Parts: sequence; C-alpha cells; structure tokens
Amino acid sequence: MAAVYQVLADTVLAVHVSVVVFVVMGLVLVLAGNRLNWRWVNNIWFRLAHLGAIGVVVAEAWLGVVCPLTTLEMWLRSKAGVEGYSGSFIEHWLQQILYYDAPAWVFVTAYTLFGLLVVVAWWRFPPRHRKRD
Repeated sequence: MAAVYQVLADTVLAVHVSVVVFVVMGLVLVLAGNRLNWRWVNNIWFRLAHLGAIGVVVAEAWLGVVCPLTTLEMWLRSKAGVEGYSGSFIEHWLQQILYYDAPAWVFVTAYTLFGLLVVVAWWRFPPRHRKRD
C-alpha cells in the first residue's frame, strides 16, 4: 500500500508543478501572444482560469495558508512512510524546481508582484468574448 501512496504523492507533485507552469507561462503567453497577434491568448476562459489560479496563490500567501496540494502531498508521503522529500527520481527533481528555502515575506512579495503583473496584463490586453453570429 505504501507504493500506492508514493505514486499518488508523486502525481500530486506533478499536478502542483503543472499549476505553477500554467501560472508562469500563462502570463508569458498573454504578453507574447498579444505582441504576436495570437487571438487565443485573450480567450475569456483561459484568462479567467489564469487570473483565478494566481488569485488563489496570492490569497494563500497573504493569509499564511499552506497550499492544499502541498498538504495533500505531505499527507500521502506520510502514509507511504516517506519522511520529508526523499523518494523517487520524479519526486526529487520536481521538488527541486518547486520547493526552495526563503523567508515568508519573499514569497508573499513575489506572489503579490506577479499577481499585479497579471492584473496589469488583464487591463492592458483585456480578454475577449467570441462573437456568435
């Protein structure tokens, strides 16, 4: 059963990294896509998902809440009998990308500034609704 928990924990970690990539690359795509006239980057659903994702991150940072994905991953690892962040190859490298040590204020500031960039991009390049004819 420990192996199942380990695989589930690695899956949660992969999902977590995917969310981070979506948040970061989403802004890059909005900025670059508007410069390159890619209409899809202003799709309302893409933009709402992106704004919602960074909004949750900023709110968690300001409220001092640990991300639920981190909490779930740690619980699964404890069920697998794994201490901390030692484990599989996938786990090791994804954690190196996602988790790093810094004072809490650094994260709150970085998340807030990034969130503000997303809001500025929303204002500068507003999302568009598809017209139905």
